[in-house]
Amino acid sequence: MAAASSRRRAAEKKDLFHVVHKVPAGDSPYVRAKHLQLVEKDAEASIVWFWKAINSGDRVDSALKDMAVVMKQQDRAEEAIEAIRSFRHLCSRQAQESLDNLLIDLYKKCGKVEEQIDLLKQKLKMICLGEAFNGKITKTARSHGKKFQVSIQQEMSRILGNLGWAYMQQSNYEAAELVYRKAQTIVPDANRACNLGLCLIKQGRHDEAMQVLEDVLLRRFSGLDDDKAVARAEQLLRELCPTTHVSSPLDIGFSFTEEIVERLDLVMNDWTPFRSRRLPVFEELDAFRDQMAC
Repeated sequence: MAAASSRRRAAEKKDLFHVVHKVPAGDSPYVRAKHLQLVEKDAEASIVWFWKAINSGDRVDSALKDMAVVMKQQDRAEEAIEAIRSFRHLCSRQAQESLDNLLIDLYKKCGKVEEQIDLLKQKLKMICLGEAFNGKITKTARSHGKKFQVSIQQEMSRILGNLGWAYMQQSNYEAAELVYRKAQTIVPDANRACNLGLCLIKQGRHDEAMQVLEDVLLRRFSGLDDDKAVARAEQLLRELCPTTHVSSPLDIGFSFTEEIVERLDLVMNDWTPFRSRRLPVFEELDAFRDQMAC
């Protein structure tokens, strides 16, 4: 009886260890990699074992994603990109979306703006074809160990915001303004509003920028509780010097920007989450890809 009780306590202690350190149980290559990553804090050794897990078919979805994250932390983002590109075909269909999100972060870290833009456009296309979220209208996401639900609308707004920031890195402020404004019509967000204000400042349209930034200060966004965004808006307004009003492209008749906005509106109007077909608007948008990236 005493021996059985001792073994039971040892097993309970071992289970508690896995729970506390968030390490899976067992002795497979993936488990060893996670132990090295999370318990022993040996990033380089964990990468070696993540490779072994991938090559042996041991939890490949998780092994590839976790290895790429560790590589990014070790300033080996280029290797992480190549690893995902080379081995994502071994992963399940359900893992592809999270791999895309990881690739976008890696492209951003490496300054690969063109690749980032192409992948963000591809993700928007998947939403419009009803292929995102595995055909569902919401998905479960995780941040800092907590789970929460994300809607298709929230995801589209987030992707448009990232696309706007990528365009700003190319100094393509007209295209950035376009997608920021579209993102704000879907799910208004204080941080994206600050980026839109900065985008307008870069175009010399200071009056419009002041209006956008003042909306942030007045907390005119639903559910806004972001002191950092408010502080950023205050900083941008302090740096903004009053100048003569510069006409917006929207004041000058039918412009290139309006034309692209119209096409994005078509995407939004035609989108149905369960429809699986290529929308004609994408043929039209493809024709403008080079122009938008100018």
